[in-house]
Amino acid sequence: MRIFKFGGASVRDAENVRNVCKVLRTVGYENSLIVASAMGKTTNALEVVVHNYFQNRFDLAESLDVVKNYHYPIVNDLFPNKEHVIYTKLEELFENITYFLLNNKSPNYNFVYDQIVSFGEVISTTILHYYLQEEQIVNHWIDARNLVKTDTVYRDANVHWDITIENIKRSINTSNLYITQGFIGSDYNGFSTTLGREGSDYSAAIFAYALDATSVTIWKDVPGVLNADPRYFTETTLLEHISYQEAIELAFYGASVIHPKTLQPLRQKEIPLYVKSFLNPLLEGTNVSKGAALTPNVPCFIVKKNQLLISLSSKDFSFIMEQNISDIFKLFCEYNIKVNVIQNSAISFSVCVEDKFNHFEDLRLVLSDKFKVSYNENVSLYTIRHFDDLSAQKVLGDKTLLLKQVNRETMQIVTKE
Repeated sequence: MRIFKFGGASVRDAENVRNVCKVLRTVGYENSLIVASAMGKTTNALEVVVHNYFQNRFDLAESLDVVKNYHYPIVNDLFPNKEHVIYTKLEELFENITYFLLNNKSPNYNFVYDQIVSFGEVISTTILHYYLQEEQIVNHWIDARNLVKTDTVYRDANVHWDITIENIKRSINTSNLYITQGFIGSDYNGFSTTLGREGSDYSAAIFAYALDATSVTIWKDVPGVLNADPRYFTETTLLEHISYQEAIELAFYGASVIHPKTLQPLRQKEIPLYVKSFLNPLLEGTNVSKGAALTPNVPCFIVKKNQLLISLSSKDFSFIMEQNISDIFKLFCEYNIKVNVIQNSAISFSVCVEDKFNHFEDLRLVLSDKFKVSYNENVSLYTIRHFDDLSAQKVLGDKTLLLKQVNRETMQIVTKE
């Protein structure tokens, strides 16, 4: 069975939904499972709904209308017959969101986030399912929340593999075409969970692992895995073949084309991963597999924006030793702050971190009890795999260098624009 993953850009409007149909007819869709993301920027819009639920109830209804007003024109374009069942299904889904917002008693932001944001994937796959049916592409819609079971770490849930594999194998007949959702699962009480931002790739890998898939294809708006993000670099090179190991390294450092957790389950069963263009589906794209070249022959550039550079120093000029570092990392873990770079000296300790849950201010107050804390907001972290002098100069340019770290294969630079 093949796994196809279509991201938000590939289903962002009616034209692109039609294009999914064209892609399937071009490459074939028998014995396949489609994992789809929320449409376009729906996840961002639903995040605004969650924010307003906690912080600004006056704008809550309006923010939900933004989500509705994005989806209904797409449905109107795809389904001219206003009696089509999709209109009833869509209304029911939005009624479910409203019902939850009116009746929820939990003050847990992350719990509420997962219950609301997960609707993005459910809505998009429902629309895609019915459109493909209209186009005579018979398919079965299946709710990933009934299959992918996780713990209760909302917004970054961990998969319970044994029960998930059992659920998937029991529910999916590999001779049919299925459509399901990326990014989402559910806990043991049946409440929705999410697997981390951009987690739909990981969902595709979960299904691939459980079904012993022959391949996973991620359909993107780029021709494959590039050596740099074209949003930030004008000259890019397609990496046609890369190894699992190199892909894992690139994903770990933040390459946006592949989710960091995606490669591990694929590597364990040696399931090849293809990253291809949904605009030109017959192009070769990128092949990530066991037999591919160990390293690319060009430097690879990865950018992480909106980072925090935190520097800690001891108040009494004592050394920052293993015990101090251990305590600091326990706090980072407790406050869900991801550490991307570490650098320390005898009496100082610097880290570049990502504060996606906005917990830094609380952490800073705790750290201030023992350390002098200084920090720079909105810095950029550049990682260069297989760097050379020219690539380093290309990144630094006229930026202000705040931190630099180098090992045999990788250079990391923290800059202020």
